[in-house]
Amino acid sequence: MTRFFMNRSRHLIFLLILIVCLASAGCAWFESKEQPTAEELAKSGMDFDKREKYRKALEDFQHLKDWYPFSKFASLAELKMADAHFHLEEYEEAIFAYREFETLHPRNEAIPYVIYQIGRCYFDRMDSVDRDQTVVRQAIDVFRRLITRHPESTYSAKVEAHIGECKKSLAGHEMYVGRFYYDSKEYRGALNRFQAVLTLYPDTGFDHEAKKFIDRCKAALERQKSKE
Repeated sequence: MTRFFMNRSRHLIFLLILIVCLASAGCAWFESKEQPTAEELAKSGMDFDKREKYRKALEDFQHLKDWYPFSKFASLAELKMADAHFHLEEYEEAIFAYREFETLHPRNEAIPYVIYQIGRCYFDRMDSVDRDQTVVRQAIDVFRRLITRHPESTYSAKVEAHIGECKKSLAGHEMYVGRFYYDSKEYRGALNRFQAVLTLYPDTGFDHEAKKFIDRCKAALERQKSKE
C-alpha cells in the first residue's frame, strides 16, 4: 500500500513538472512572437481593404489605432475604420467614426470626403416614400453642409444629384400622405400636403399630379362649405 501511494505521488509530481514546462514553453513562444509594426498593420489593413475583406481590415486598423496611437499611420487607421464600417453597412458605427475623425482632424485634406461619406450613410438608408423620411432630411443637411464649407471640392459636385433624389423622395412622401388624407376626406390636410409639393419640392416629377389634387381638394372644400 505504501509503495502504491509513493508511485502515485511520483506520477503527480511528474505531471505537475510537465504542466509547468509546457506553460513556460507557451509563454516563451508568445513572448518571442513579434508584434507587427504600425507600418505592417497599415499595409495589411489596406490589402484587406482592397480585397474587400472589410472585417479583417477593421481588425488590423483597430490594432494599429490601439497599439500605435501616435503613429503617422494612426489617422489613416481612423479613416479606414470608418470606411470599413460603411462598406459593412454598419452605418451608425461609420457615422460615429467619420464624425470623430472630423473632430480630431478638422484641417485634414480628407474632410470633404468624410462629410460626403456621412451624408452617404444617411442617403444609402433611404426607403420607400411611405416610410419615415428622417434619414433623407439628414442626408440633405449633410450634403448642404459639404457644399457650403467646401464648394470647390469634387465631392460637392457629386452631391447635387443626391440632393435631387432626396427631394424627390420627400415630394413622393408628401404625395403619399396627401392621398391618404384625400381618401379619408380630410381635404384641408390633403391640400396642405399637395401645396407643399409645389412650394418645397418643385420640378421633382409630381407637379402635374399635385396641381390636379389641389383642384380636387379646393372643390371638395367648397362643397363642404356650401352645405354648412
